[in-house]
Amino acid sequence: MNTRLVGSDLTRAMLSRDDKNMWCAVSNDGDEHAMAAINNADYHHILRIVSFDNDHFVCKNGNLWQYAIPVKKIELTQVEVGL
Repeated sequence: MNTRLVGSDLTRAMLSRDDKNMWCAVSNDGDEHAMAAINNADYHHILRIVSFDNDHFVCKNGNLWQYAIPVKKIELTQVEVGL
């Protein structure tokens, strides 16, 4: 049995342990569509998720989403990008 959490299931688990203001790729069509926002650098669909209420993820501006995949935003250094 695989108990590894991924996608929206991971986001729900993180929110249930009281993580706050998580950056997530969001969609109302599925985790695959949310992942496409990451792959296509569609920053309009990468938002801060603040809660999970009534079977929807709620972003900071109050919009509701059915799917949300956590992403990690980090600062890159010159060495990391090979410059």
